[in-house]
Amino acid sequence: MHWFPAAASATTHVKATAAAASASIPPWLCIPFVGLLLSIAIVPLIKPDWWDRNKGKAVLVWSLLFIIPFAITCGIGRTTDVVLDCIFNDYLTFIILLFGLFCVSGNITLEGDLAGSPRINVILLLIGTLLSSWIGTTGASMLMVRPIIKVNSWRKRKSHIMIFFIFLISNLGGCLTPIGDPPLLMGFMRGVPFFWSLHLFPVLAFNAAVLLLIFYWIDRYNYRKDIAEGWKPDISKPGGKVKIHGLHNIFFLIMIVIGVILSGTLPTIPAFKDASGNVLGIHITSNVTLGFPSIIEVAIILSAAWLSFRTTDKTVRTKNHFTWGAIQEVATLFIGIFITMQPALILLKLHGAELGLNQPAQMFWAAGALSSFLDNTPTYLVFLTTAGALGFTSGLSTSVGMIPLKMLMAISCGSVFMGANTYIGNAPNFMVKSISDENGIRMPSFFGYMLWSVAFLIPVFLLDTLIFFL
Repeated sequence: MHWFPAAASATTHVKATAAAASASIPPWLCIPFVGLLLSIAIVPLIKPDWWDRNKGKAVLVWSLLFIIPFAITCGIGRTTDVVLDCIFNDYLTFIILLFGLFCVSGNITLEGDLAGSPRINVILLLIGTLLSSWIGTTGASMLMVRPIIKVNSWRKRKSHIMIFFIFLISNLGGCLTPIGDPPLLMGFMRGVPFFWSLHLFPVLAFNAAVLLLIFYWIDRYNYRKDIAEGWKPDISKPGGKVKIHGLHNIFFLIMIVIGVILSGTLPTIPAFKDASGNVLGIHITSNVTLGFPSIIEVAIILSAAWLSFRTTDKTVRTKNHFTWGAIQEVATLFIGIFITMQPALILLKLHGAELGLNQPAQMFWAAGALSSFLDNTPTYLVFLTTAGALGFTSGLSTSVGMIPLKMLMAISCGSVFMGANTYIGNAPNFMVKSISDENGIRMPSFFGYMLWSVAFLIPVFLLDTLIFFL
């Protein structure tokens, strides 16, 4: 679900997580997580005004419905460690990263006579998809979302554009390098070569070609209906040139990416470890530590956001219709998601090896199904470790064992690709939805979006299975 923020904590998960995984917990503790997801999916449809005013209260209630029974069942000390570890080592860096990218991307705007035609939209989606592997799915999403919204601002029918944006830029495009999505960084830190992920290019190329072709036909149909109803782009400005304002903010985006990469690589350096191999940092409790790599990451990201605002004229943000609503909504909802999903992650870590998965196709769908709703980083690690323990004698040698290339491809693609199946499957998904809603694009509901993913993504993933993973 996360981008790189989970990387530091996933590589050196503190004693709290290790303790939590050492003893079984009752599956019914997953109910608050399911309840929160259903609330996000259903309540906005039934009581939208109430939800807008009270979503924070709903998140608090569902979080307490997990925390209190967990404390009664597993003890106050263990509960404190699990919740604080989640907040400081997962949520804090997650929301700081989104905040930084949100701020910096909001200071870049596009102007000119570029109208959102099917051809232009395909080109922009393709550019964003390729960028995702080099600045991360979150970085590419935040960089591309406003330009695509702007060039299509004259369109009446445009929600499908943002849905395919989430499919391609916010998810599938991040599979080619460890920079693109955190599961691949976890593989890199366990002995998978940095450029090994380029083995996934044929899968990405196939998926992107199929989805862009489908998108083109859908967009052309809606484009023609818009034109027939009299919707026309305003391309009356002279010159016909496209101008990008605030382009210097690309430097601050790169600065954020560097900070995130450091958070994943510094924990492997001896200078950041104690004698026992634990990452050094600030002790929140005796069992929970906020590592120095995460602190460095947060400092770099906040510095980039501050410098971006200081060096960019506010008229750029005005042209982008920049507000704080989207980041506030994501911050509120995801703290509840992060907290309430802890039992599911613990159970997955405990019992993932017992699922009897030993074929690439099985790994592809199991990793993908769980990554649609849970953090894809621990999901990837569970199945990577499981594959490494199956006793294969050929394939790629990693620190968790020998893994056949097709098996590793299946785990990687499932974890990265299927985050597109739901709004909560990957961090930028909900952010793109929120920014789209703010700009007057009527995005589908939680279940409405899943209808799109079932209709268009699942058939593509079935083809992936037949072509690449059997």
